Amino acid sequence: MKRREFVSAVGTIALAGSAGVFRRTKDRLDRIGLELYTVRDELARDFEGTLQRVAGLGYREVEFTDYFGRSVNAVRAAVATAGLTAPSAQVPSSDLRTAYASRIDRAKAIGHTYLVCGWVPPAERRSLSDWHSLIALFKTVGQAAHRAGLQFAYHNHDFEFARVEGHVPYDLLLEATDPSLVQLELDVYWATKGGRNPVDLLARWPGRFPLLHLKDMASGPQHEFTELGRGIIDFRQILAQARTGGVRHLYVEQDEGRVPPFERARIGYDYLRALRF
Repeated sequence: MKRREFVSAVGTIALAGSAGVFRRTKDRLDRIGLELYTVRDELARDFEGTLQRVAGLGYREVEFTDYFGRSVNAVRAAVATAGLTAPSAQVPSSDLRTAYASRIDRAKAIGHTYLVCGWVPPAERRSLSDWHSLIALFKTVGQAAHRAGLQFAYHNHDFEFARVEGHVPYDLLLEATDPSLVQLELDVYWATKGGRNPVDLLARWPGRFPLLHLKDMASGPQHEFTELGRGIIDFRQILAQARTGGVRHLYVEQDEGRVPPFERARIGYDYLRALRF
C-alpha cells in the first residue's frame, strides 16, 4: 500500500470513531474539551476543585500537562468525581528521552488514550540532524505506546514550520512517520502563526490529526492570544474540515490573556457551543 493510500485508510478509520465530537443532525459540536494549561495556576492551588469548576462550565473532556504531584489514583479519582474524561496528556521531549516507558504506564493507568509530546526545547531542534533524532525518538515511543494500547502524538508550536537547512520539520514529521504510530495534535493558533493554514493541513492529511487545540489570535503585529471568537482565526472553516478529517477530540486553550483564566475558558466554551459550521 502506498503512503498516500495508507494515510487515506487511516483517515477513514479515524473518522468512524470521531462522530461523537459532532452532532449527527446539525453542524455543531457535541463534546468540548479544555486544555488544562489554561487554568494551570488554579489547578496547582486546588486540583479537585478546579476540575469540578471546569465541568461546571460545560466541558466534558480535559487534557493534562501537569498532575501537580498527585498520584495516579488521585488523578483518576478527581477526574471521575468531576464527571470528566481525560483522553490525553502532554509531556515534554525530555521525559520521552529519559522515561518514556514510565510515562506510558502512567498514562494508561490514569485512563488516557493519547500520550502527546507537547514541547521540544530549542537545544533539541537546532539542526536537521536534531529533527531526524527527534523523529527517531517519536517512532520508538510510538511503537511502545502502540504495544501498550495507547496512541502517541506530537503537538506543534510555530517553530516546526520554519525551514531548517532547507527543510520544513513539520512536513518531515508527517512524511517520515507511520500514521498508526505517530499522530499529530494540531494547534491552530501556532500553525497560523507559523504561516500554515489549518484547514489545508486537515484536508491534505486526513486521519493524522485526531486532536485539535483551538485558540484564537488577536489582530495586530504581536499576534497575541485572545479569547475564542474575538480574533482572526476562522473556526467555522476549521471545524467543518475537522468534521470530515478524523478529529476525535478538541480542546479550548488560551495560554495567557487579559481576562482571568476561568473567564477565558467560559468564553471559549460558550463560543464553540453556539457556533454553527
